[in-house]
Amino acid sequence: MPIETTRRVYRRYIRFEPGHTEEYIEFLKSRCLWDEAASCLADVLNQDTFHSLAGKSSHQLWLDLCDMLTVHASEVETINVEAVVRGGIQAFSDEVGKLWTSLADFYIRRGMFDKACDIYEEAIASVITVRDFSLIFDAYTKFEESMLSAKLQDETSECTETSEMKCSMVSNHFLLADTGEDLEQRLARLDFLIGRRPELLSSVLLRQNPHNIIEWQKRISVFEGSPRRQIFTFTEALKTVDPSQALGKYHMLWIDFARFYEGHGDFTNARIVFEKAVNAPYFKVDDLATVWCEWSEFEIRQNNFSGALVLLQRATTKPPQRIGANPDVPNHTPMFVHDRVYKSLKLWTLYCDLEESIGTFDSAKTCYNRIIDLHIATPQTVLNFAAFLQENDYMEDSFQVYERGVSLFKFPHSREIWQAYLIHFVRQFGANKLERCRDLFEQCCAAAPPEDAKPFFMEYARMEEKFGAARRAMDIYKRACCKVPIDQKLELYGTYISRAMHFFGTQMVRYIYDFAIDQALPGAVIKILCMQYAHFEQKLGETDRARALYMYASQFANPQEDAMLWDEWNAFEVQNGNEDTFREMLRVKRSVCASYSQMHFNVAAAVEPQIATASIKSKSFCTVVQGEENSTAIMMTSPDVLTPANDVHFGEMKLELKPNLSAKSNPDEIDLEEHE
Repeated sequence: MPIETTRRVYRRYIRFEPGHTEEYIEFLKSRCLWDEAASCLADVLNQDTFHSLAGKSSHQLWLDLCDMLTVHASEVETINVEAVVRGGIQAFSDEVGKLWTSLADFYIRRGMFDKACDIYEEAIASVITVRDFSLIFDAYTKFEESMLSAKLQDETSECTETSEMKCSMVSNHFLLADTGEDLEQRLARLDFLIGRRPELLSSVLLRQNPHNIIEWQKRISVFEGSPRRQIFTFTEALKTVDPSQALGKYHMLWIDFARFYEGHGDFTNARIVFEKAVNAPYFKVDDLATVWCEWSEFEIRQNNFSGALVLLQRATTKPPQRIGANPDVPNHTPMFVHDRVYKSLKLWTLYCDLEESIGTFDSAKTCYNRIIDLHIATPQTVLNFAAFLQENDYMEDSFQVYERGVSLFKFPHSREIWQAYLIHFVRQFGANKLERCRDLFEQCCAAAPPEDAKPFFMEYARMEEKFGAARRAMDIYKRACCKVPIDQKLELYGTYISRAMHFFGTQMVRYIYDFAIDQALPGAVIKILCMQYAHFEQKLGETDRARALYMYASQFANPQEDAMLWDEWNAFEVQNGNEDTFREMLRVKRSVCASYSQMHFNVAAAVEPQIATASIKSKSFCTVVQGEENSTAIMMTSPDVLTPANDVHFGEMKLELKPNLSAKSNPDEIDLEEHE
């Protein structure tokens, strides 16, 4: 069938069945009738009610049309290709890069190379994603490389025979028909394009977010070596960025701009930039304070110390209160940030340092007092103020500063202030003002929480040992042992006992051990104290008292888990006991083991699956006890192991085994009573 007849049939058919237009378009493609196929596809896209029978979306149909227009550009005459592609660029944001390259390819195929370059430049200047930029830039560089290679090939072909040159000119005519640039210009153009890539990429990222400070700083670094371009970029950034939407540190743009002028020796412009910076809008007080500090440090670097002092005085001067404004109500608008910058601790700290360095004593003291009056001081500020006064031999004034500090701050923030206060007071006065020193320690120890109280009690006790009374020191140690947390008690009791032995001897040590054991302490702590107490009694030859201590401590040591006490008691009996005392130790060990085993059995009764485990433990306990009795019988047959001793008695010790060691009565138990 002739093509014209087929076209007429299809046209009449799609009037009745518009949904089959795609079949007609495919027919036109197969017959290379690209102009009419593009027109039909454009009409389909203009119909909002059209539904593709092939399942294609409007997006896919748009891409098909763009491909058709750009690939067969010379055969499409009835459609404005550029208008169609630009419409697709605005409609489909996810295919912007591909559509721009298609439009440029359309002009390349028509031999309009300058127009294609303009399209590439326009595309690079308008895209907002890195993916689209990379796609367009790669296509642009390939186009320039192809033009350069064609030019090189043309230069080479001039040295060949005439027939070969003609063939080469014919084959490359579509690339060289509309260009008059020479080879050097093409090379320079390609190098310039590649060198512009960081700048172009930065522009793309800034189009995504023009308030991105980090990207502006990167863009400034791109123009390193070109001061004019850097100044222009600084100016453009400061005009573009909105401080309320800034992503990054807006104040660093001003500071970097001033440092740029300083680095190039233009101090006048640097001061102009700083002056504009301190009047710029900010939304954080710390940002504005940083600009003031940087300006002051700039003046210090120029040896303009008086100018730096004037700047800090200007920055820390309280501005007049605005009508209707409440300074106590937080307000983060730029105007109120300028009104509150005079309370910035960063500014005052630099101001104090500068006054200490180049100012007078009175001006520095006034500066520190002003910080405390504004209620912006920190514990470090108080310590610095006191150290400054002490360096100038104003000790009483420094103690007044410490007093103000401990009244302003509570624990744990006042811990360092108290430490410095007490150390310097004791060092300055010693025994001359003992009562005042005691009052200070009492205030500190009363205010300190248990976890922070230990070093203050220790220092208090050392002060009493050196300048006061030893009995007061013992009382301080005792109070400290009652106040500190449990994990610090054992170490503190050791210090307490060693100092008591140094000043008062054995009677005071026994009193301390008895007092500590009677406290409501964990069993592990009491066990260690009893063992230490027993060692002490052994050194004094009081074996009966040591034995009673071991017996009392045994209730806190499970023989199956904690063998340290039992091994020590066993060695003690081997060295100092007899058969009766050794058997008594074994009886106590069985009783304590049975007590812990009974506890396990009670738990097992509540949880039935654990009954088998409890019975295994009981059997292992019987085996252990039987082995101990056998070893005892063997040991007693040896004449060199034990020597007979007197009857066992416990002296005046009141330590007893608690009556709840065993839940059941033992028929073999020996009832021991204290012997007078």
